[in-house]
Amino acid sequence: MHHIAIIASDIERSKRFYIDVLGCRVIAEEFRAARNSWKVDLAIPNCYTAIELFTFPDAPPRPNTPEAQGLRHLAFRVRDINVAVAHFQIFGVPVEPIRTDNATGKRFTFFKDPDGLPLELYET
Repeated sequence: MHHIAIIASDIERSKRFYIDVLGCRVIAEEFRAARNSWKVDLAIPNCYTAIELFTFPDAPPRPNTPEAQGLRHLAFRVRDINVAVAHFQIFGVPVEPIRTDNATGKRFTFFKDPDGLPLELYET
């Protein structure tokens, strides 16, 4: 996978989340005046896939409840889910209780980005 594109309502708030909380780093950033849109490319730590953050004027909010068709969530691999959850708590990011995947026996949990996009931590 090359990249994941995410539309944000507030580019600065989302950048802080993806950089400070998830540990991504900015590869490139540009304001596209013709579209009145920001585009920020982020490198995900220890991964060959990037995140592209966009803003678009008047983009509708993402439907979360009930779940809609399309991308359900993004999952990030972590070595120690307890350490990852403790890190998120430092930033005040609400995290669901840790559960165990019945099929694999691996532990996982969910949280949301600033616009409500469901994200998952999956312990490997």
